[in-house]
Amino acid sequence: MEALDETETDTSTRLFGGTIMSPVPDPYPVYRRLRHECPVIALSGPLGRTTLITRYGDVCTALKDGATFSSRGNARGIGLVMGRTILEMEGQEHLRQRRLVTPAFSPRALREGLERVVEQTIHQLIDGFARDGHADLVSQFTFTYPLRVMAHVMGLPISDFEQFHHWALDLLSIAVDPQRGFDAAQKIVDYLRPILEERRREPKDDLVSTLLHAEIEGERLTEEEVLSFLRLLLPAGAETTYRLTGSLLFVLLTHDDVLAEVHADRAALDLAIEETLRWEAAVQYVSRETTRAVEVAGTLLPEGELLMLAVGSANRDETRFDDPDRFDIHRTNVSDHVSFGFGEHFCLGSNLARLEARAAARILLERLPNLRFAPDADCRIVGLAFRSPDRLPVVFDPA
Repeated sequence: MEALDETETDTSTRLFGGTIMSPVPDPYPVYRRLRHECPVIALSGPLGRTTLITRYGDVCTALKDGATFSSRGNARGIGLVMGRTILEMEGQEHLRQRRLVTPAFSPRALREGLERVVEQTIHQLIDGFARDGHADLVSQFTFTYPLRVMAHVMGLPISDFEQFHHWALDLLSIAVDPQRGFDAAQKIVDYLRPILEERRREPKDDLVSTLLHAEIEGERLTEEEVLSFLRLLLPAGAETTYRLTGSLLFVLLTHDDVLAEVHADRAALDLAIEETLRWEAAVQYVSRETTRAVEVAGTLLPEGELLMLAVGSANRDETRFDDPDRFDIHRTNVSDHVSFGFGEHFCLGSNLARLEARAAARILLERLPNLRFAPDADCRIVGLAFRSPDRLPVVFDPA
């Protein structure tokens, strides 16, 4: 057993080009090397030192053992701009606050109206380019589609979805550019405060009104607690599903066999979604903090160590998934991916994310006959902390 050495940050600099947020086009060869040579490695970045854990078994252990690997680590990262949210809460406090929003994302809610809203949103966006015979499915579809759905769930009358999504992206850039993250957080608050005042005076049947008027043990949430909820749910709902949907479309347009199977049997779409979640996790890292000294993969971590669990690496661990870099919708253990986490912090919006990705792919294929990449398209999945295609130029038979 050995302790972490500060000099290991030099290794991270060589491997990642200086910081964990660098624009590495394909991190998976680096992850493979780390899993074999250095599965626990210290990194340096704008927010200080953190430790990266890359093996599937170690990531799962940390996700399941909240007593040793606390979610309070999020307070030292995204919590700086989002405020105190359920991401960093634990135990009864986490359970009480999670219960406030769970009904809005339950399977029952998805059946009772939300699926209709999702489909209406998709059709409205497709109407904007269906007659053109060409489109960029990122800028014209995936970029604002999930945010529009989330705004409906929350009851927020967002007038400029593209601007709001740019704020959400800036908010999540806290580890790369802290000031940009803080500025975005303030812009979102300035936008939301008048809406909160209106809902406080005139409650409606939406999640914002629920958060403002609900009581937890006889007390209502403070305005800052409500704003923290909104700063979490809006970017989370917009960012992760936007990336999942884009990566799913990329897969369908680059794997003719998968596309043919989906055309023949729409049930294959669910398999393609699960394999996309494994193959290209939209969110590549999850933060945790050690509550005591603990050994991971032969390395002794001190109490209070900030960890980054490499979900993307775990999902491509060859000890868990055969030929992990190959996209295969018929894997027997495809659902073993950790893209939605484990335990009490399992992703609240997982059902909605799957619904949105499934509906988007299905309706796009139905409404855009002969959908394919444009002849001069140069597309790839990019990013490190967050991964998805940045453009999807396609052509199709116009309506």
